[in-house]
Amino acid sequence: MAAAAARTADSKSQASIPPYMKAISGSLGGVVEACCLQPIDVIKTRLQLDRGGAYKGIGHCGSTVVRTEGVRALWKGLTPFATHLTLKYTLRMGSNAMFQTLFKDKETGKVSSHGRLLSGFGAGVLEALAIVTPFEVVKIRLQQQKGLSPELFKYKGPIHCARTIVREESILGLWSGAAPTVMRNGTNQAVMFTAKNSFDVLLWNKHEGDGKSLHPWQSMISGFLAGTAGPFCTGPFDVVKTRLMAQTKDGEGGLKYKGMVHAIRTIYAEEGLVALWRGLLPRLMRIPPGQAIMWAVADQVTGLYEKRYLNAPL
Repeated sequence: MAAAAARTADSKSQASIPPYMKAISGSLGGVVEACCLQPIDVIKTRLQLDRGGAYKGIGHCGSTVVRTEGVRALWKGLTPFATHLTLKYTLRMGSNAMFQTLFKDKETGKVSSHGRLLSGFGAGVLEALAIVTPFEVVKIRLQQQKGLSPELFKYKGPIHCARTIVREESILGLWSGAAPTVMRNGTNQAVMFTAKNSFDVLLWNKHEGDGKSLHPWQSMISGFLAGTAGPFCTGPFDVVKTRLMAQTKDGEGGLKYKGMVHAIRTIYAEEGLVALWRGLLPRLMRIPPGQAIMWAVADQVTGLYEKRYLNAPL
């Protein structure tokens, strides 16, 4: 009897939240995050595409957009952005959990820091290729359109935008900027998942599967801190990604930027080193708060699962 109880307790200590539950928690967090932070993403995109210095900063950019295009312009591209975030977090959280199962110690059931980094990088690469790149191409094309008259816009909506890109640039046009997107997302998620777990342990003594449920404010602090490192490390990749996704063929059928490396060299030569970190402040205003919101929702969902299924009374 005692041995059976010990085996049951040991199996519970090694139990983990299944990938499908992580995927569900991520999708719900993505919906809430998109609705809250879309205006900051629009401002970030406008600043990154501003080569002539039309915007003097975040506040000036936001006020200019509202004055010239109306408040609703701050939510331009919300449909593809919300859809993209929901699918992205579903894939990110689910695939990261699946990758982590490959790196778990068979005896303890724990994942090393090395395993978390590789799992996060793998999840970031997968989401970049499967979801992020085509959705961000459409979102950026919609966000860069300026004016108060939608009938004059080249792209009338997300579906029309995607169809136009495929017709004019081929299906590969939807994957413009794939290389810097892969580098950005892979690095971001490797850092983010490792940091989030570390902050949960250091700040709240929370270990996955221990049955302890974090308060939303605790998840927000851990998520916010985990989301701060990525933008500094991946700023150039994000700027290059935006430029590659936004560019269209000129009258002679050519493109200004030939690829990731060429874009980095061109931006550096024409605009200086600082230009490769354009939009860093709005990224810091969007990504850490976004991670805080997403993890506040996701941790509540997974916390309920832990209490009900992993740590239910025997």
